[in-house]
Parts: sequence; structure tokens; C-alpha cells
Amino acid sequence: MTPTAIHHDDCRTRFIFDDMPVRGLHVRLENVWQHIVNQKNYPTAIRRALGELLAAGSLLSGNLKTEGTLILQVQGQGRLKMLVVEATSAHTVRATARWDETAAIGDNDSLNELLGDNGVFVLTLQPKEGDPWQGVVPLEGGSIAQMLTHYMKRSEQLDTHVVLAADDAACGGLLVQRLPEEILNDDAWAHVSTLAQTVTAEELTTLDAQHVLYRLFHETPPRVFPAENLEFACTCSRGKVSDMLLMLGGEEVGGVVAEQGSIAVDCDFCHEKYVFDETDVNALFGADIVDAVRQEAKRVQ
Repeated sequence: MTPTAIHHDDCRTRFIFDDMPVRGLHVRLENVWQHIVNQKNYPTAIRRALGELLAAGSLLSGNLKTEGTLILQVQGQGRLKMLVVEATSAHTVRATARWDETAAIGDNDSLNELLGDNGVFVLTLQPKEGDPWQGVVPLEGGSIAQMLTHYMKRSEQLDTHVVLAADDAACGGLLVQRLPEEILNDDAWAHVSTLAQTVTAEELTTLDAQHVLYRLFHETPPRVFPAENLEFACTCSRGKVSDMLLMLGGEEVGGVVAEQGSIAVDCDFCHEKYVFDETDVNALFGADIVDAVRQEAKRVQ
């Protein structure tokens, strides 16, 4: 019997094979993805890569064992400077990209072409309590999925297969992984991972987990857990921007306000604008820092 149609627009679904030590996750994001891509005028190739990394972060954050935030970064020195995805244990995500907006970017430019030389993949775990942990590895492979697979094998010594896809409407991903410290017949793993490789980009961006898993594994169906809803949420705040300005220092911030009348900071994820005028900046630094900068400029002249 084929599954009935269920429309899950922003969901992550876990599954496990009871007859073999293999677990998996499926994710598809539509409304969340649309909210993110509408923040900037992303070139097609960068939009595709960002969507794939967003799907990857949504998958990996499903395995978080503690409250906190998982941050995935792909950093390069070419036309594409950075892709960033943050996914939290509270089922929220956000993502953005930075690139040379003066450079020509073709729709079919590969990720390696965009990143240039010396690219790195960075995974950071920021627990709600305790110290952060970070892993940094050179980029291996020509796609986000290949990079992630190499990272998991290198850092966690876990056989993992990841398939990711993104288009203008949605992004999605599928992850299957051997359970740690469990014995699994190599033929059984090859069977599951080979089936996972057959999923198409169109299936990942258009079908929910029920349909994808049925198409792939109907002969040995996994046990599927209830879907988890994911939402876009930005963690920016005026308080965090204030902390950043304090780190810049009174001389630099005061100089900008003395010259321009205020200092404005835009959130790269949600485009919220935080404006600090002279009164705000003086209160932030606990002194008439702007007037002090003006007086120093006059003295130097």
C-alpha cells in the first residue's frame, strides 16, 4: 500500500532500521528556505550551495545531545567568501552567505570554483552550558554533501552518506549513518547507502519524508519517528550589537558617530537594523565619548 499524501513544508524526520544498526534523518524546508533567500539577491550558484548547507545543518542538529547551537561554515578566498548556517536544539535555523558582489558568478559555477584555494569547512558546537567545541578541516569534495561526508568520516569515524539538494522553492536532505560501536555487515551498509544514493534532487525538494522513505526502502522499511517542525529564528539583538560596539572601542565608534551622527549595524541574517545615536553611544561607554573624539580631532588639527 502506498502512503497517503502528507504535506510537511518545514520538517525533520528521524528513522532507524530495527534489523540493522543504521539511523537516518530526512529534512525538507520550504517556508523557512523562502524566508532566507528573500533576505538577499543571491546568485543562483550561491543560493544552491547555501540551501544545501542549510539542509545539512538541519540534519546534523537533529543529533544534538545537549541544548545549544550547531554552526556550519564553509570559508573560501575566491568569489564566495563564506556560507554560514546556524541550527539550534530548539528547532530553529538561520543562514546567510557573503560573496564578492562585484564579481561575475555563473549559474553553473561549481562550489570549488567559487571558493578558490585554501577553503575550509568549520563545524562549531556552542552548548548552552559549557565550553564551545570546534572542528576545522580542509575542504574535500566538490559539493556540500561530499564535504560533509568526508568531515564525518574524518572527525567522528562514522560511515555516513549524505544527499542534499536545493532549488528556488525548497531545500532538502537525507542522511544515513552507521550507529557507533555497533557491528554492521558491510553488505548491509552498502545496500542501505546505495539505495540512499538513488534519491534525486527533485524528490528531496518536492516530497515529504513519508514518500521519500517509501520510495527508497519499501522492501526493508525503517521505523519512522514523528516529524519535528523547524522554524526560522534570528538570535540578533540590540544587546549583542552593543557588546560588539564595546569590543570595537570608544575611539572607533565615537569617531563614526562624530562624523555621521549615528552608527548603524545590519544583521546579516535577518537584515534587522540597529541604530545608535550620540546619546546611545555615550550611555553605552559611560562617558561623553563622542564629544571627546571631536575635541581630540580639533586638537590634532
